[in-house]
Amino acid sequence: MIRNIFSEFKKFAMRGNVMDMAVGIIIGAAFTKIVDSLVKDILMPPLGLLMGKIDFANLFFVLKDGTPAAPYASMDAAKAAGAVTLNVGFFINAIISFVIVAFAVFILIKIMNTLREKLERKEEETAAAAEPTTKKCPFCDSEISIKATKCPHCTADLNDHK
Repeated sequence: MIRNIFSEFKKFAMRGNVMDMAVGIIIGAAFTKIVDSLVKDILMPPLGLLMGKIDFANLFFVLKDGTPAAPYASMDAAKAAGAVTLNVGFFINAIISFVIVAFAVFILIKIMNTLREKLERKEEETAAAAEPTTKKCPFCDSEISIKATKCPHCTADLNDHK
């Protein structure tokens, strides 16, 4: 029984879709780290500078003072004092990261859909090209349309000859 369950799980895990999903999750995790760094290290510092030298990583509100009491110079100082804080800056960073990841996924899906449509069109064209469009007249041996019911060369009625 346990051997059978293990065997079924092994078959499931080795399917292409599961392996593709695993690779996607690993790449997605790495991509998320890159986007987080892009937001925190590249986008937010100039944005904070433009908005009056705001450091979004230290944008927080004190809900309950710690020891010593507020004000705190940084988020780390507030945490070290045991203060309860509302971390707005981290939330803003997370929203920006989400928008960037969502946009990247949108672009990826758009590209994949475009490629799939091109491939489907090409397959349809290939299938249409593979179907014959002409036939030989059985009476005069001329090349005629496959849809013809009367030969345009010898005027033979092709419905009588099948």
